[in-house]
Amino acid sequence: MTLSTSFIEDRSSAATLQAKVAVANPVEINDLTVAYRDKPVLQDVDLTIPEGKLAAIIGPNGAGKSTLLKAILGLVPVVAGSVQIYGRPYAEQRRLVGYVPQRSSVDWDFPTTALDVVMMGTYGRLGWIRRPGKAERDFAMHCLDQVGMARYADRQISQLSGGQQQRVFLARALAQDAQIYLMDEPFVGVDAVTERAIVALLQTLQHQGRTVVCVHHDLDSAPDYFDWVALLNVRLIASGPFESTFTAENLRKTYGGTMKAAIEHFQHFESDRLQMMGERRGDKGTRGQGDKGTER
Repeated sequence: MTLSTSFIEDRSSAATLQAKVAVANPVEINDLTVAYRDKPVLQDVDLTIPEGKLAAIIGPNGAGKSTLLKAILGLVPVVAGSVQIYGRPYAEQRRLVGYVPQRSSVDWDFPTTALDVVMMGTYGRLGWIRRPGKAERDFAMHCLDQVGMARYADRQISQLSGGQQQRVFLARALAQDAQIYLMDEPFVGVDAVTERAIVALLQTLQHQGRTVVCVHHDLDSAPDYFDWVALLNVRLIASGPFESTFTAENLRKTYGGTMKAAIEHFQHFESDRLQMMGERRGDKGTRGQGDKGTER
């Protein structure tokens, strides 16, 4: 089962477009501090996520990665600081944000079908009074089709595999028709086919100008899947484009001594990457010389 590569229908509202024109950055976090029982989980975090990025939030266990997403969504109390979505509080911009929680945090025994779950993503546009109708049902089916799950629309979610459940939650996020997607470890516990499908979906969203922020734990795949990174360990260590930010030195600051083997592995990975880039530049140079010789 593979993901359709056709673009998701562009249903951006006038309010969404106005918000995007008004301010440049989808997410701006200033001096954010979150604490559980007086223990800081996030401390003095300043983070700006630019428009249209595939952004990874990376750090060790207990670094506050999931808490950061929940703080953006207003799901945890904030001790200090602020979060703005396109320059305004989340409460005023919630329609612009789609969320995929950790699969382990969901009650998969709840008696509902895949289609019902996806239709929940349309409720934000309907408000408290209107009920989903044919248009919402058709759009929910379209979203299921985008993640290769249309034929499972009537299947109880408890009867789906882990990868299929994750696809359903991705479809629900698509049904929210958001400008910003927050995903908490979307690749955990899924098979290789589903992982490739998720990557294709993220790339499609980026192509449409959407912004995607994912909590991610795999150092190997991160440079292939994302183009922007925030390294977090209670405090923000570094953020920016992968080429300049995802370095062995920044990883050492992020993980300390807890990930020595991983950092050593990354150093080998980085060395191989730089060598490959050098070889490619050499190949281009050789081809260029050959072309000039032919022209003469």
